[in-house]
Amino acid sequence: MVVTAARDVDSALAAAQCVVRTHERLVEFLRAGQTLAEVDQFVAAALKDLDCRSAFLNYSMQGHPPFKSHACLSVNEVIVHGEHDTLNRLLEAGDVLSLDIGVYHHGWVGDAAWTYAIEHTSDQAMRLMQCGRECLRRGIAAMQPGRPLLDWAKAVEQHAERECGFKLIRGLGGHGYGTQLHGPPFVSNVTPRQRGEWPDAWTKMKPGMLLAVEPMIAVGTEYIKTVGRKWAIRTADNSLAVHYEADVLITEDGPRDLTEGMQDLPDVVG
Repeated sequence: MVVTAARDVDSALAAAQCVVRTHERLVEFLRAGQTLAEVDQFVAAALKDLDCRSAFLNYSMQGHPPFKSHACLSVNEVIVHGEHDTLNRLLEAGDVLSLDIGVYHHGWVGDAAWTYAIEHTSDQAMRLMQCGRECLRRGIAAMQPGRPLLDWAKAVEQHAERECGFKLIRGLGGHGYGTQLHGPPFVSNVTPRQRGEWPDAWTKMKPGMLLAVEPMIAVGTEYIKTVGRKWAIRTADNSLAVHYEADVLITEDGPRDLTEGMQDLPDVVG
């Protein structure tokens, strides 16, 4: 979606900041011994308090039942789209939880994700989380007006794979948004290997474009696996994964991170 009116920019910003506020509240709440259902109910209560509703609850896609959680709650090898019953145990110290929160606020979408370690984490997991943070920062900096979406992927791929030695998940990526949760263009996190793999790669970023960008990075593989009609997407080798996402408005002066404040969130909670 392309926005030009100041009131629409303000509305998109307000929705994005509701997601930031929810994550800030989660930082004070998350701890070992919780169920994902308890975390999801906390998100639901926070959204209600912020005059929002979940953009994910009851979301439908062909081949899947309606999504049954307010947030996407993805633990360890689950990359994205975990529901509140994906994990059949309590959260434990050392778990890595990726929380993706999407909202509707006065008709506008906010959609952003962050990854948290519960109480403590391994050196490898910390490097992976720091890699995800930096991918988001570098990728956003590359989102300049008049440049192709490919520049985002080049920046993210350079850091994640060449500098950090991790793997970006292929086939998953970001998207346009606005008053609807998902829309064109698709924003891949990796450069295409063959003709036709990413038709939107050369789409130029124009002032007014709203883009939700989201690197998903794993320790050991670029491939995924799913089970039946369940929403959760896991790494094919069960290696650890992280997920970060921000809402970006392209302006004539460069990218504007509407989810400003997410980078101040901690890596370790509880």
